[in-house]
Amino acid sequence: MSRNNFFLILVFFFCLNFSAQARVPFACDPRNGLTRAMRFCRVNLPIHARVQDLVGRLNLQEKVKLLVNNAAGVPRLGIQGYEWWSEALHGVSNVGPGTKFQGAFPGATSFPQVITTAASFNASLWEAIGQVVSDEARAMYNGGTGGLTYWSPNVNIFRDPRWGRGQETPGEDPSLAAKYAASYVRGLQGNYNKNRLKVAACCKHYTAYDLDNWNGVDRFHFNARVSKQDLEDTYNVPFKACVLEGKVASVMCSYNQVNGKPTCADPDILRNTIRGQWRLNGYIVSDCDSVGVMYDSQHYTRTPEEAAADTIKAGLDLDCGPFLAVHTEGAIKRGLMTEADVNQALTNTITVQMRLGMFDGEPSAQPFGNLGPRDVCTPAHQELALQAARQGIVLLQNRPGSLPLSTARHRTIAVIGPNADATVTMIGNYAGVACGYTSPLQGIARYAKTIHQAGCVGVACSSNQQFGAAIAAATHADATVLVMGLDQSIEAEARDRTSVLLPGHQQELISKVARASRGPTILVLMCGGPVDVSFAKVDPKISAIVWVGYPGQAGGTAIADVLFGTTNPGGRLPNTWYPQDYVAKIAMTDLAMRANPVRGYPGRTYRFYRGPVVFPFGFGLSYTRFSQSLAQAPTKVMVPLSKHYTSTNTTTLSNNAVRVLHTKCDTTTSLSLHIDVKNTGEADGSHTVLVFSSPPRGAQASEKHLIGFKKVHVLAGSLERVRMNIHVCKHLSTADEFGIRRIQMGEHTLHIGDDIKHQLSLQVDLGN
Repeated sequence: MSRNNFFLILVFFFCLNFSAQARVPFACDPRNGLTRAMRFCRVNLPIHARVQDLVGRLNLQEKVKLLVNNAAGVPRLGIQGYEWWSEALHGVSNVGPGTKFQGAFPGATSFPQVITTAASFNASLWEAIGQVVSDEARAMYNGGTGGLTYWSPNVNIFRDPRWGRGQETPGEDPSLAAKYAASYVRGLQGNYNKNRLKVAACCKHYTAYDLDNWNGVDRFHFNARVSKQDLEDTYNVPFKACVLEGKVASVMCSYNQVNGKPTCADPDILRNTIRGQWRLNGYIVSDCDSVGVMYDSQHYTRTPEEAAADTIKAGLDLDCGPFLAVHTEGAIKRGLMTEADVNQALTNTITVQMRLGMFDGEPSAQPFGNLGPRDVCTPAHQELALQAARQGIVLLQNRPGSLPLSTARHRTIAVIGPNADATVTMIGNYAGVACGYTSPLQGIARYAKTIHQAGCVGVACSSNQQFGAAIAAATHADATVLVMGLDQSIEAEARDRTSVLLPGHQQELISKVARASRGPTILVLMCGGPVDVSFAKVDPKISAIVWVGYPGQAGGTAIADVLFGTTNPGGRLPNTWYPQDYVAKIAMTDLAMRANPVRGYPGRTYRFYRGPVVFPFGFGLSYTRFSQSLAQAPTKVMVPLSKHYTSTNTTTLSNNAVRVLHTKCDTTTSLSLHIDVKNTGEADGSHTVLVFSSPPRGAQASEKHLIGFKKVHVLAGSLERVRMNIHVCKHLSTADEFGIRRIQMGEHTLHIGDDIKHQLSLQVDLGN
């Protein structure tokens, strides 16, 4: 019996007894005559009135125990204890203590790691995954084994290819990360009522957090020196989208300092920006133990009471860790803060709990109260995990006649490499217990006879003693598939890489097996961060290169489907793949995005780096051919000023650029592009339209940056029209050196793919 079938039978058995195990009410139990009449339990009252009533009933000792992730119960008010920390990066996870896989819930659907689903460039897929994950999260909450507050997604920019946590992110581009963030959050939270949440998502780690442990520098002591310009047009972009577009219920501040201030104690980036400018409707939580780290490791304050006061007054509402529960009362007694500051923090956290329905009595009587074990690991959910894996696979190289493999000509496949029979490796980090696994070896075995050899003991590949058996396997097969790459022993939280080369003897194994193979040799790379495989690109014996990221529980099926052509690959790289000499001359600790020739600094990501690459951002091949043509686009757009400003105002129009805040941003500043995509090949396939923009010369901006993308499926020989809306204020503005977003007047160039360039003139509308 397969593990998948066993899992379904196990769930069915537990479903029969589920009702007896369901969660008791968190608060406002209708059977509790003492509390059911209290105002905070009256569901017909506005949430703010209910929260105000509850906060007013708490004494100070009760309040401070609610400021931490393992919040204590308030028995006299009928309120249970609550664990805020749960994770759902790409499926419900048991990394946080708020979720347990047990009883009726032995596991959950494990989708591909975020870097892989980002490669799909498919916003509707990201939202659909969020919807499934929140279904399963609600089911587990109803069954008493999970929470409702999930500290996901990670939307940090994947700035440096060595970052161990880059796999958790949507990649290096701010626009791509912003779109992913808003889409996944909407899927998780249920975009149906501003006063109701399906689950509460959390965008992390704010801000400029993208170094864990590199060359003796760790995240607990790192001071990220970042310009206002880079904060505005790179690091903060996904978080802004989380709040303004995704309406996220929480933001997590990071361990590091930014320009000398711990992020969790900086009122400018917490109270003034997140809650002030962006109007967060939710709570701000610290990364775990970061308040303690600020005092114990960074020595930012003289006393622990000062650390508690500084963070709460800066805008922090919840501490992942015990620090605030221990030191907040002392801070109040010393006059460093007031009880009103605590009341404001609790108002923000309890409001989210109210929006989740946690104070509405029986969970079974609430929206989503009917979800249970039968709604976890369903066939439909597992099919979506498979589709996500298929869509995220990127074909990087394909010599003529190589892929797809043929079941008629390639009847025996040598499947070689330390990741050839991977299972847990496929789900990456911050994962839970998967419903089941299909390894690459198992997936390929569904198409052909396989000969399996690991070639190495683990991805570290520290020895070549097993090379002989691997080489022999390649000589006896019609084709060879090498499944190489990385795993969590090489790239992970608290583990950054020092190199982007394949570990140990992997390169040697690949080259020797390819030389011996009697058929085509396919190199499959399973890894989150980029690797320098320049040697493989130029090796004529390596027929094709495929990147699969960490493809999730169904990864093996998806890989095999692509190799044998059942699925036509359509993924695109969400990151630049650099050569090793790039990382050898650039420190991870340097967060500047823009190149600086004076000091020999090459710049970061496709937006600012102009040197040689192994594979560029947005790259991906297909088994068919596509052509693009611009069917409709404006050549001129008038940008109206707000009625409070005139063209003579020097603060409004400076260096031929207009502050976004001084414009009238509405539908009149939105333009529509119509792009025709034709499949000129012989296979159906999916194509991603990428639109980039270059500002007029002289603007302090990247040479070009992504402003829009859309995935479209096109049948062989057919044509599909893609319509894309570009908002001038959002997409064509850039940040100046002071972090002020401006729209440069003049000729902008829109790039559609590699071949189409369209000139667009922006002019100030003086008639406003």
